[in-house]
Amino acid sequence: MKVVEKADKTIAEAISSALIELNTTRDRVEVEILEEPSKGFLGLFGGKLAKVRVSVKDDPVEKATEFLEKILDCMKVPAILKTNLKGNNLYMEIVGKDVAILIGRRGQTLDSLQYLVSLVVNSGESDYIRIILDTENYRKKREQTLIKLANKLAYKVKKFKKDITLDPMNPYERRVIHSALQNNPYVGTKSQGDEPHRKVVIFLK
Repeated sequence: MKVVEKADKTIAEAISSALIELNTTRDRVEVEILEEPSKGFLGLFGGKLAKVRVSVKDDPVEKATEFLEKILDCMKVPAILKTNLKGNNLYMEIVGKDVAILIGRRGQTLDSLQYLVSLVVNSGESDYIRIILDTENYRKKREQTLIKLANKLAYKVKKFKKDITLDPMNPYERRVIHSALQNNPYVGTKSQGDEPHRKVVIFLK
């Protein structure tokens, strides 16, 4: 992290000097006021300048990209990373010839990579960045599969009047199931159990 300390007549001027030296903008830094300015006796003697410490925030895109590139290199998976930061959501797409290996069974490998990237990006940061990692449009395909599964099982619950408990799912996949059936007039959903074995239960209303 780049850090500079600057002193000037006002806090604003001190911050401005720091931004010029760091070659960055106000939204990309954290400012700590070390000393407030004072005019001193009769405005002539013993006055103090404003003093600030300005630190450049880590770029979440750079942190995520650098970390994931190292992992892919260790796995010997040549790929290109496409990133898109929208608000506090960082979308990352892995593009390459043999990237299907990164998905794993039911997306477990992809979820693990996403979790690791999230840990690295959010370590020591006050603003949480949500990482959404995808490859070969797996997330969208998986979402469509889960919605079809939810509707199919809801029909069975209604027909046989018996609750159905799904296999353990990650939070994202559970949300897809809950969302797909939230307006269903015949069945409801709930989650039970502890992570990483938490499951969705579809029950008759």
